[in-house]
Amino acid sequence: MNRLRVEGLLAAFPKLVGLTAKQHTYVETDSVRYVYQPLENNLYLLLVTTKASNIVEDLGTLRLLAKVVPDVAGGLQEHTINEHAFELIFAFDEVLTAGGYKEEASLSSIRTNLLMDSHEEKIAKALQQSKEEQARQEMQQKAKALQEQKMAAMRQNFMSGQAPTAPIGGMEGFGGGGHPGQGGMFDQFQQEQQGFGAPQEEFNPYAALQKPTAPAPAAPKVVAKSGMKLGGMGGGKKDSLMAAMAAEDNLFGGKGPATADFGFGAQAAAPAAPPSTPLTLVLEEKISVNMNREGVVEACEVKGILNLTANTDVGAEAVIAINKAQLPASFNYATHPKVDKKGYEQKGLLSLKGGKGFPVGRAVGILRWSYSGEDAAPITINCWPEDEGSGMINVNIEMEMTRSDLVLQDVNILLPLGTTDPPSIENIDGQYKHDPRAGMMCWHFDVLDASTSSGGIEFSIPGNNPDAFFPIQIAFRSETLLCPIEIKSITSSSSGGPIPNQTTKTFTPDTYQCA
Repeated sequence: MNRLRVEGLLAAFPKLVGLTAKQHTYVETDSVRYVYQPLENNLYLLLVTTKASNIVEDLGTLRLLAKVVPDVAGGLQEHTINEHAFELIFAFDEVLTAGGYKEEASLSSIRTNLLMDSHEEKIAKALQQSKEEQARQEMQQKAKALQEQKMAAMRQNFMSGQAPTAPIGGMEGFGGGGHPGQGGMFDQFQQEQQGFGAPQEEFNPYAALQKPTAPAPAAPKVVAKSGMKLGGMGGGKKDSLMAAMAAEDNLFGGKGPATADFGFGAQAAAPAAPPSTPLTLVLEEKISVNMNREGVVEACEVKGILNLTANTDVGAEAVIAINKAQLPASFNYATHPKVDKKGYEQKGLLSLKGGKGFPVGRAVGILRWSYSGEDAAPITINCWPEDEGSGMINVNIEMEMTRSDLVLQDVNILLPLGTTDPPSIENIDGQYKHDPRAGMMCWHFDVLDASTSSGGIEFSIPGNNPDAFFPIQIAFRSETLLCPIEIKSITSSSSGGPIPNQTTKTFTPDTYQCA
């Protein structure tokens, strides 16, 4: 039937229906039969069929449709039926075919079909979601890699000071602290600016730490002849320039610039004097630590070495005795292949095989030790950045020193901020400096020991990415070693008498980060 025919039949129905409604009734005309059922609120459910149709089947179809209407529309009010008109059309389509024939359907099957629940569709959606999730993860990984490259470049510029437009001394000293004759990262940063940029190796934020606290002495006449030069500038002019800048800005609290030490490795100081002793010993330990953001140490490794430098022929005949019997078995020890292993194992003596002497004017590693254990990490960091939802991030950081047997000096905690905006400090133990050019903040402690073993900082800063504050890097220096190795005596292999010597101990991080 076309549209005009349907509209004509529907317009004739109100005239044909009687005033008294019956539960099930019908009206016949010359061409069609109206089978209808009165509903609530003066509504009718109407079937228009041919006169040849089975009226019993038509009444069954009508009863089923009478159940479908309130089930789909949620009631028999006119406005609810209008709101669910399309759902009712879909439900009627499940009962009647396009040709007007009744389908074998029940109310539960109609509900199931209306849900259009398809197993194939679920699989397709699951595959689509999997692809989207994979793409999202790849995007996040690439964004993180780009962020890490950006932060690495910022840290490299910050540590090396090579940016041509960077102001000199972007994070100058904390107003004193440290030991005389020692410089820190920030003084080194100033010197590199004035030294016109020495060639840079692969970025290592702790590269300065890998240098010994005191320069390894060379042969006396070589050192005395050339000394040490920094950046190719006149030493006197450079020192006076730095002193004038420090005095003008009052950076060191009235002290000389040599007292500003911030722990990222010892600064090259005055020209090295000729060695005053026949022998120089350096016991050096480096630690590598990786922590998660909750302060749990995931990896920790300690490596140590005993370096010997014979400054004269007398020092070349040295025999070093150490406290081998008291060394803990938890450490691994290894001597140089040219060291007399039998003398070391039996008596704890370090000397070359066959009575040979050590080379003069050159540092030689004669003993190494290592340790892998989470308890070796002296500092733990617990960082909690929280997005406040208003374009600001609140950051809480807790620092704890876990080794009471150590004394750490010039502890610096480098924190990337992800922005050049200054932080708003709400609470802090220790001191801090902000470098807007590099987008980094340095949290500083002069000394950490058993009496001052913890600290905290809380600040707010504009941003919406909590991951921007990682990785956090830590640097310090100490004259206390994790391995309790001691030099008991140093004697001459020829005369048996003691040999004057200069012995130093250094403990510094190689890599120490919270990521």
